[in-house]
Amino acid sequence: MNKDVSRIIEDYASRGEVSIATLSSHSSLQILHGAKKEGFKTLLVTLASREWFYRQFDHIVDKFIVVNGWKELCTGKVLEELRRENAVMVPHGSIIEYVGLECAENIPVPYFGNRYLFRVESDQRLKMQYLVESGIKTPRIYKYGGEIDKLVIVKLPGAKGGKGYFLSRSSTHIKEKLEQMAKEGAIKSVDDVIIQEYVIGTPAYFHYFYSPVLNRVEVLGADIRYESNVDGLRRVPLKYLAEDVEPSFVVTGNLPLVVRESLLPTILEYGIKFVEYTRKQSPPGAIGPFCLESVVRDDLEIVVFEFSGRIVAGTNLYVSGSPYSYLYWDEPMSVGRRIARELKLALKAASLEKVLT
Repeated sequence: MNKDVSRIIEDYASRGEVSIATLSSHSSLQILHGAKKEGFKTLLVTLASREWFYRQFDHIVDKFIVVNGWKELCTGKVLEELRRENAVMVPHGSIIEYVGLECAENIPVPYFGNRYLFRVESDQRLKMQYLVESGIKTPRIYKYGGEIDKLVIVKLPGAKGGKGYFLSRSSTHIKEKLEQMAKEGAIKSVDDVIIQEYVIGTPAYFHYFYSPVLNRVEVLGADIRYESNVDGLRRVPLKYLAEDVEPSFVVTGNLPLVVRESLLPTILEYGIKFVEYTRKQSPPGAIGPFCLESVVRDDLEIVVFEFSGRIVAGTNLYVSGSPYSYLYWDEPMSVGRRIARELKLALKAASLEKVLT
């Protein structure tokens, strides 16, 4: 761990109190709401252009840190303010996209969770390696320029909410499309993308939480992503579609999902395998929320095509708790509140270093 961050964590622990901070996007309202429910002071780093909106929720924000650009998160003034408030930053799916990997990875403010997974999440191939070596069922990966023998999905790097992803059955089509994307600056190199078997089945995004304090993996919910325009195309009769209309996969929202109970043992087993592997490969391993993004085939086999090492936007469905979080806690428990509860447990047990990096 970075020595500066280690010293800051020790300082926070000696004071016995922390505040919770995040960026104004993605799942920030849920994170702030959960923090207030658990009695923490809250800070929101927000763009000046978004401040008016988040002021509507100032009952869950104790302090606004207003910036003109996200890169200011890495400047001395903002960092000093965060440290003055004993702030723990809760990262969500927008942080790397907004401030860049180097800034996100290296800012000298403690994160709830494992900052060393950021780099893994930014590399599509490395992400798949983690899943495969965890012993989790995954789709087949194809080499660029190699033979394509079935429908594939081509994925771009980074957290872009599916923007730019496309389907193909032809290596020639893939080559032409990626070369055009490289010319337009949409990708840096064709080596940055991943070509993956398109698995037919029900999309299911499983929300987990690993508690270092309680030493258990919890299944806290599930969702289905609603994507444009692939979901919109389902409502249009085929005879009205032009031949050149291609599906796109830009996430516009999320739908709640309760899975059949017989699938839960496999879902939990996958979560445990992932945590165990990350402990070895990226110590201290997964901490707090993560998500295994999956498809359930008609034979009920669960195939995981991606993971997120942080809170995912699908958890916003369950601000009052999900059916699964109720089973663990017997009270409304969103993932945002679960993060705050873990921090509270860690403070009580004098184990803050277990949940922060």
